[in-house]
Amino acid sequence: MTVSDPKLAAQVAAALLDCEAVSLRPTDPFTWASGLRSPIYCDNRVTLSVPATRSLLAEGLAALVRAQFPEATVVAGTATAGIAHAALAADRLGLPMAYVRAAAKTHGKGNQIEGRIRPGAKVVMVEDLISTGGSVLEAAKAVQAAGATVLGVIALFSYELQAGKDAFEAAGLPLFTLSNYPTLVEVAMTEGKISEAEEAALSTWSADPQAWSDAH
Repeated sequence: MTVSDPKLAAQVAAALLDCEAVSLRPTDPFTWASGLRSPIYCDNRVTLSVPATRSLLAEGLAALVRAQFPEATVVAGTATAGIAHAALAADRLGLPMAYVRAAAKTHGKGNQIEGRIRPGAKVVMVEDLISTGGSVLEAAKAVQAAGATVLGVIALFSYELQAGKDAFEAAGLPLFTLSNYPTLVEVAMTEGKISEAEEAALSTWSADPQAWSDAH
């Protein structure tokens, strides 16, 4: 997992905090769908309602493709959260865009890939949030099964969990994100949004989310 531009990463983190796409509650944890207790909750769909932030993210994703995957011929989002961000980035790049469902439809043509990804295409996958990487890596498999090459994955934000790092390494796919959890905590501290005690609690979470959840 790589953040290619530390200055942009801090800018994105500040924007996510300002529009409350990311919320931090180390003393009153959120409960995720998995049942885990967590000091952070991320809903990047909120960014679509904030034009300045939406533009910042779209330009950032497009810049990642230009810098890391200049040979890309298609931008593909994951359903549903990655669709809008993929479309915005693809528009700036002047590239075709598609998206990948979690599973093939049970009606019509039974598509899993919506839009066109032809055999031989060179595809960059777009996701909004990386935790373990499971959703986008499964989507990448569908693209590869269609005869295309997946160059890598780009995303708005990563929790920087070890499980995610291991999954991308096993898949052999590079991941680049606009910002990440350590940067977010640092920015929140700098802006006075959290106390030193809260920063300490937040810093221990990503090392072992299960242990943190069990303790809270």
